[in-house]
Amino acid sequence: MKTELLDLNTAEPERADLEPGATLLPPPADLRASIPANGFVKERVSRARGSIERILEGVDDQRLLILCGPCSIHDTNAALEYASRLKALADRVADEILLVMRVYFEKPRSVVGWKGLVYDPDLAGSPAGLNGLGIARRLLVRINEFGMSCATEFLNPIVAPYIHDLMAYGSIGARTVESQIHREMAAGMTLPIGMKNNLEGDLRSAVNAVVASNQPHSSFATDSFGRPCIARSAGNPYAHVFMRGGRSGPNCDAASIAQACEALREHPLERPIMVDCSHANSGKDFRRQAANARNVAQLYCQGRTEIAGLMLESNLSEGNQSFFPGESHDSERSLTDGCIGWDETERVIEEIARSLKSRPV
Repeated sequence: MKTELLDLNTAEPERADLEPGATLLPPPADLRASIPANGFVKERVSRARGSIERILEGVDDQRLLILCGPCSIHDTNAALEYASRLKALADRVADEILLVMRVYFEKPRSVVGWKGLVYDPDLAGSPAGLNGLGIARRLLVRINEFGMSCATEFLNPIVAPYIHDLMAYGSIGARTVESQIHREMAAGMTLPIGMKNNLEGDLRSAVNAVVASNQPHSSFATDSFGRPCIARSAGNPYAHVFMRGGRSGPNCDAASIAQACEALREHPLERPIMVDCSHANSGKDFRRQAANARNVAQLYCQGRTEIAGLMLESNLSEGNQSFFPGESHDSERSLTDGCIGWDETERVIEEIARSLKSRPV
C-alpha cells in the first residue's frame, strides 16, 4: 500500500571519500529540523513521560500502564487508523489505564527476514536507504498530534537519536539487554526504559541492566550532528524490569513477579515491573495474550502493586502474515509476530479498566 507520508528524499550523491557501498545519512539534528515536533507534540511527549514516571514511582497508584499496538509498523496508513482508534479507547479508560501505542520500526533478526520500516519501508527486500528514517519520524509526529503517545524498542544506537525525542517510553530487548552499549544508551535517555530479561528467561540479565542504567556513564557515542564524541550521562532513574518469559518458560505469574521484586529490593521505584503478555509469556501464540493480560491485572488488584503495567501486541486484524519481498501485503495484519485483533483489544482493555475501577482501595 502506498504510504501517504512523504519520503525524506535527501539522498546524497556518490562521494569519493565514502567507503564502497556506503551512503551518507543526514545528522539527527538535520532530520529533526526538517521534520520538527511542534509545541503541542513536545508538550504531549513531556506530559506522557511524566505520567509514566509517576506510575513507576507509585505516586499514581490507581492506574496501570498498558503498551498496546502492532508488533511492527509496515503500513503507515494502517498505523494512523490504529492510532485513531486507540486514542478513542484511551480517552474512555483514562481514569484506570494509561494507554501508550507500540510504534516499532526495527526488528531484531537472529538470521534473516524483514528488518523493519526504517530499513525497508517499501517491503521490497532491498538494502536500507534514507527514506525509512524520514517516514518513521513523520509518522511519530502525526500519531502524537492525534494525542496518542508512542513507545518503541531501541535496537540500533545509530537510529535512536532520529526518533527518541518523539517517544514517551522505550525498551531494550531480550537480545540486547546484556549489551554494554545498550545499557549506556539507556542511561543517557530522558524517558522511562524497560529492560527485558534475556532469551533464556534469566531475570538477572534485566536486573543487571537496570542497575547499570541507573549509574552515570562516560561512553563513546555520536552527537546530534553525527560527530564522534565522549558522551556523559547521569544515569536513568526510570529504568525498570520488563518480564517477557524465555526458553525456561513464562514468568508472568505471581511467584516470578515476587522473585523480580526481591532481586530489585535496592531499586528506588515503587512499581518497577512491566509484564509482556506476548513473546515467551504466550508461547508465541497471540491467542494467549488476553488471558495473560487479565491475569496480570488481577494480580495487581489482589495486591501485587509492584506491577506498573503490561504490554499487548495488537493490530487491526488478528494473526500475522509472511513477508514476500516486492509483493503486496495485507495492511491490517502483522508482518512479524501474531497479534490480537482490534475487537479483542478493545474488549480486554475495557474489561481490565472495569476490574481496576471496582478494586478495593
